[in-house]
Amino acid sequence: MEIKEMSHDDWKVLALTDRLDTQTAPELETKGLSLLEGNPKIALDFAELQYISSAGLRVLLLLAKKAKAAGGSVVLTGVDGMVKEVIEESGIDAFFTIYDTVESLP
Repeated sequence: MEIKEMSHDDWKVLALTDRLDTQTAPELETKGLSLLEGNPKIALDFAELQYISSAGLRVLLLLAKKAKAAGGSVVLTGVDGMVKEVIEESGIDAFFTIYDTVESLP
């Protein structure tokens, strides 16, 4: 997995590629928690993410909880295919606002 960091308006965007699993989830956790210290508005762009495991879902929930405690939020963009199925079937889509693209962020 590669994590590309960028900004869009007042959002920090982390674009993920390939797989978010037990091997790569700690990297997202570290990067996400670090970003939340300076900016509680994070968008995770999954447009190029092909796979997400339960370890990845755990990190998403952790980041959402930390952002909420800081008065911010974590949103998802570009959720599609198998990643979308896993997020919907797990029920964690109820914890996130999901946008089609980074450009559609408010």
